[in-house]
Amino acid sequence: MRETRSFDYFLLTVLALIWASAFFNIKIATYSYGPLTIAFLRIFLGAIPVILLCYFKKIKIEAFSKDWYWFAAIGIINLVIPFFLIAYGVQKVQSNLAAILMASTPLTASALAHFFTKNEKINITKSIGLLVGFSGIVFLFSDNILINENNIFSVFSIFIGSCFYVIGGLLTLKISNKENENVTASILIWGTIVLMPISLFLEKPWNLDPRLDSTLSLIYLGIFSTGAAWLLRFYILKHNGLVFQAQVAYLIPIFGVILGFLILNEVITSKVIIALITVIIGIYFVKKGTKIKLV
Repeated sequence: MRETRSFDYFLLTVLALIWASAFFNIKIATYSYGPLTIAFLRIFLGAIPVILLCYFKKIKIEAFSKDWYWFAAIGIINLVIPFFLIAYGVQKVQSNLAAILMASTPLTASALAHFFTKNEKINITKSIGLLVGFSGIVFLFSDNILINENNIFSVFSIFIGSCFYVIGGLLTLKISNKENENVTASILIWGTIVLMPISLFLEKPWNLDPRLDSTLSLIYLGIFSTGAAWLLRFYILKHNGLVFQAQVAYLIPIFGVILGFLILNEVITSKVIIALITVIIGIYFVKKGTKIKLV
């Protein structure tokens, strides 16, 4: 790895912006498309740049190798289920809420890693981070302006979706000896295979008369927020390591809230700001208490 330069921080900021922009684009996509169709097209379009990268770098894609069942399981748990649940939930809540709820993934990962890994046990520093971070999520539920009895199920669906991201991440440890591009391409392929018949059968997208902004947002979600973002993540990991790349977790919820306000005129209440700050502080303590190996 090289010494961190200004350009590296620029790329990290770009990655955070791309991932944060997914939330308001999901919201816009729901104006015309169902959650299954959004999840399917996001995965399908996201697979294209990753598969092309594997082709040009001559990386073998092992989606149908002897380990196919791991790729299929991770594709379902890490892509299909969370993409669907998030799109379903965002239909009835502001995108900035989704950004904050999704920011809880480092917290959930730390909690689950304690039970399912050997070298990521919870210590005092992590405990403080988990307590502070999750208290911010709980506090968010007291915001009666944005969360009410009509959308509470949608809020929980987004949070559950974030938990599936973490579970999928833990499963990837089973195939951690394989190249990142190969793993990503393989799980995207399986996600496409699983979702295509389901979305076509249940939502019949050919009967839709979609708005242009919804279609553009959906294309953006697939190519940029899914495909290009993963490729940029690979580049940052290769040149700067996991510790540097992990800092993106602080920026995503901040950018998500700001973009929701700027693009969709979403309300930012005082409780949203407090919850956002609390979650970020929690993430800081969790990461401070985690011994992350450089890659």
